[in-house]
Amino acid sequence: MEALRRPALPEAAGRSRLLAAAAAGPGGEALLRRCAELALVRFAPLLAAYVWQRQPFRLRYVPGRGEMPARSGGSTVCGDNAGDERFIVYLLREITREFPGLAASIDDNDGEFLLIEAADFLPKWLNPENSENRVFFYKGELHIIPPEEPWEQGWAPSAPCPTVPQALALLSTRPEEFLAAEPIRAALYKRIHGYPEKIQASLHRARCFLPAGIAAVLRLRPSLVAAAVQAFYLREPGDLGACRRPFRTFPAEQRVMALVTFTRCLYAQLVQQQFVPDRRSGYTLPAPSHPQYRAYELGMKLAHGFEILCSKSTKVAPDAKRNVFSSPLWERFLRSLKEKDYFKGDMEGSAKYLELLHMAEDHFQQSVAVPESCDEVSPGDEILALLQTTPIDLKELEREAACLPAEDDDSWLDITPGALDQMLKETRNESLPSPNEEEQNYDLETVAESMKAFVSKVSTHEGAEMPWSSDESQVTFDVDSFTKALDRILGADSEELDSDDLDGEEEFGFSDEDDEELDAGSERQEQKVSPEELVGSLKAYMKEMDHELAQTNVGKSFSSHKRGASSVGAAPCESAGPDCGAEAAELAALDGDMNLVANLLESYSAQAGLAGPSWNILQSLGV
Repeated sequence: MEALRRPALPEAAGRSRLLAAAAAGPGGEALLRRCAELALVRFAPLLAAYVWQRQPFRLRYVPGRGEMPARSGGSTVCGDNAGDERFIVYLLREITREFPGLAASIDDNDGEFLLIEAADFLPKWLNPENSENRVFFYKGELHIIPPEEPWEQGWAPSAPCPTVPQALALLSTRPEEFLAAEPIRAALYKRIHGYPEKIQASLHRARCFLPAGIAAVLRLRPSLVAAAVQAFYLREPGDLGACRRPFRTFPAEQRVMALVTFTRCLYAQLVQQQFVPDRRSGYTLPAPSHPQYRAYELGMKLAHGFEILCSKSTKVAPDAKRNVFSSPLWERFLRSLKEKDYFKGDMEGSAKYLELLHMAEDHFQQSVAVPESCDEVSPGDEILALLQTTPIDLKELEREAACLPAEDDDSWLDITPGALDQMLKETRNESLPSPNEEEQNYDLETVAESMKAFVSKVSTHEGAEMPWSSDESQVTFDVDSFTKALDRILGADSEELDSDDLDGEEEFGFSDEDDEELDAGSERQEQKVSPEELVGSLKAYMKEMDHELAQTNVGKSFSSHKRGASSVGAAPCESAGPDCGAEAAELAALDGDMNLVANLLESYSAQAGLAGPSWNILQSLGV
């Protein structure tokens, strides 16, 4: 049942759902039906300018079935660009803010990935097993629905997940009770902070020496650059079969310089792959010292990606393309773009206006105007259809190439060690160290107390727990259970000896008298021993062991509490023999805190500034 177990997602995919809260009333389902159109019109400028890595964000109405109510949603394969997933989170939050009657949820292959961003601040009862149908955006804020039974201390058992109708009913009637804690919301909102400004910052414009056909196609469908980069980047040996001969669709003879818009992820994937074209393809590269070498290389790689896409085409006829720009929805979409100053005051019919218009048509066609019952057209089919219906004016393209704007600086590809450290510190919510931070003196007694508090914790099958709070119950020692366990070990009947044991007796010369003594000892051992006597015997045994180890290297490696008279009586003790030294060591109790801190510092020093056991423990303890 979908309400209890969601179907598996493709790799690197995110699934979003918009549901009508009970407070939306009878009009909630009608709102869901129009949600895709309303969201499209409301966020048209953002969506039209965005370049998706693999698939665009789409919303489709799905009627209710069983316990699962009607919803509007879909899945989006984000690929290697995590920014797509964060942008979808931003869109869902803004949709619930714009339409208060809707609640939104999103998950991916890792489950409720919103909670991963705030893992350090989640309540103890919340885990991957019981988080389904508990995390929602509602009225622009993150809400977490707790279990009905309050959990006071310790690890909570696996609480059953609510159904979607139950969750929506609770969310619409008592939303203020389920508002996520401020640290959780702050950690999540930090990941989506900066949108929509981040959209432009994530783009990279670069010059490419391309076949004229590709330049014409990208003018009409700029988003096809993502499909071409993915086809080249994820190519298989069989895909290059179409590139080991002169290109049929995009020959190398008619090439022009063009400015292509990538995302930073797409640009990095294209630049960082080393590739030498087959000589039979007709594509050659100038010397690396050539001033336009990067443009030639990028154009060659893009041409290979487009040729691979077209080689997989099913040869759809150009008249199969749907005429989607005569519908009322497109008129509303275009009107919304003009009202929100999407064209930035450019004159209608100008080159910049047409460029922005093509981007808007591109988004509208791939994200909204696809009927639910229609199979998605492959990129190769769409490219061939555009080539057959679009005239290519080579002279016009050459005139545009003569006055191209400057391309973006790609120095962001090179990250210095200092910049990497800064990124890691920002990820860990740390600021840059102050000049005297390294000289800060930490309280060693606090370190020792924190370490002892950590050791005293009772771990579970889910791992050890750091001592974040001091209100946890203390560790208890059950004497009866301990003595019974020792009794089972020490008071067990001796088993019969095998032939190897008998050979050992002959080798070491054991006599019958020894056997009698062993039998007598076993009879005494079988006698009932009280727990107090057993514990006292164990303490005496440990005391005798400490007495023997006091003068060994092991004993000398530990620090002891200094006595006031230790320095006065040191000389007489040295002449009195080893027994005196043992008694003195016995009088001087071990300094547990000093030994703990000394060993931690020694381990930290041995790590030479790298991560290790002591560093991880001290950092978890707040040092």
